[in-house]
Amino acid sequence: MKKVVAGVDIGGTNTVFGIVDNEGKVLAEGHLKTTDYPVVTDFVKAFSAALKKLIATKKDIELTGIGIGAPDANFHRGTIEHAPNLAWKGIVPLADMVRKEMKVPVVLTNDANAAAMGEMVFGGAKGMKDFVVLTLGTGLGSGIVVDGKLVYGHTGFAGEVGHMTVVPNGRVCGCGRKGCFEAYASATGLVKTVSLMISEMRDESSLRDLPPAKLTSKAIAEAAAKGDPIAVKAMEYTAEKLGFGIVNTIVFTSPEAIFLFGGLAQAGEMLFKPVREYLKKNNYVLFKNTVKILPSGISESNGAVLGAAALILNELNN
Repeated sequence: MKKVVAGVDIGGTNTVFGIVDNEGKVLAEGHLKTTDYPVVTDFVKAFSAALKKLIATKKDIELTGIGIGAPDANFHRGTIEHAPNLAWKGIVPLADMVRKEMKVPVVLTNDANAAAMGEMVFGGAKGMKDFVVLTLGTGLGSGIVVDGKLVYGHTGFAGEVGHMTVVPNGRVCGCGRKGCFEAYASATGLVKTVSLMISEMRDESSLRDLPPAKLTSKAIAEAAAKGDPIAVKAMEYTAEKLGFGIVNTIVFTSPEAIFLFGGLAQAGEMLFKPVREYLKKNNYVLFKNTVKILPSGISESNGAVLGAAALILNELNN
């Protein structure tokens, strides 16, 4: 029997899960609409049934554990706590609930921590003991690894660099505070920056003709690559804010590398080049030329599933 694990990514809209072997090969995948299950017990039953059905499609495999990445997940307690983008309110003991249904070990953490574990086990951070993964999507998540271990802190929620202040009294963040890192250096932040610049600048721009639903970080990056003046300025501004946050992150973790993952990171050198230049100019002297800014070594298409799978593999192997 081949031993496998399941990696699960729970999002506000969709849940994706896969069966993964020790080498990081995804053998099969499935999905559910998270929004179809406003009652968490119904979700757990539906997910468990779907996973068992997926396992049954493969011969001679044994499920040894399940790793789950989810919003506002506490690794220490195996709980999802007060997640604003999920219908399940309060503190939800999800790891225990899934464990009772599936009869295997279950570990739970937030999606950025799962991404960091995936980077260490299957991606570009193999062999590294000190690195940070920044997930640049709708928000800005972070997974911090120090001395080969994910940093969870006293509460289980350590490493929320997306909510450190980069602009005092600045933009309102989704968390309710003002000036957070993620309000500027995320896909959502980039779109907000462009919207403001369109109203403030007189330059001609193809972005002015896009309806709001099509004004995405991808469209902005493509316009910047073609020299669109508003898109170029917005990318530079976003890169500056990203660089500012990275410089502050470096000071307290001294990582070997910072990996950028997610939709905004798909902008490639339009983002990476100015971020690296910002670090050259502004990094504290002790850390100059010590930190690499790298794209994730994991495909975005199954990165979340692999990250969650790496989380449980790490637990089972240690």
